[in-house]
Amino acid sequence: MAYAIVTAVLEQVGVAAVALWLLPRLGIQVPVWALLIVMLGLGVYSYAVTVLNKKALDKRPLSLPDIGSQGKVATLLSPTGYVRIGNELWQASSTGPTIGAKEEIIVTAIEGMTLLVAPAHGSNDQPSDRA
Repeated sequence: MAYAIVTAVLEQVGVAAVALWLLPRLGIQVPVWALLIVMLGLGVYSYAVTVLNKKALDKRPLSLPDIGSQGKVATLLSPTGYVRIGNELWQASSTGPTIGAKEEIIVTAIEGMTLLVAPAHGSNDQPSDRA
């Protein structure tokens, strides 16, 4: 939360610096009341975004995937990236070689909110020879 406050204050300082220092050098005068309205609007926007983001970031998944769960690689795992297990996107780290996108994986362990995965050898991606 402190990071959000610091960035919001820096945004306000940036707006004030542009309006009070840079624009007058270019011959553009901004009325103080207009500057205050812009800064108030930016402050309200920053607050709303911070509150919404905090709510989203505080949410934890209802359940973690089980060890042995299978999924597909969403981004190249070299060694870290993202995998899709069911309908959820998870941060993952490969326990072995680099794994390409769309390859099948299996969850071998969980460290915090990061899944440790390995290639799912023997997946049924190949067409069968049955007639």
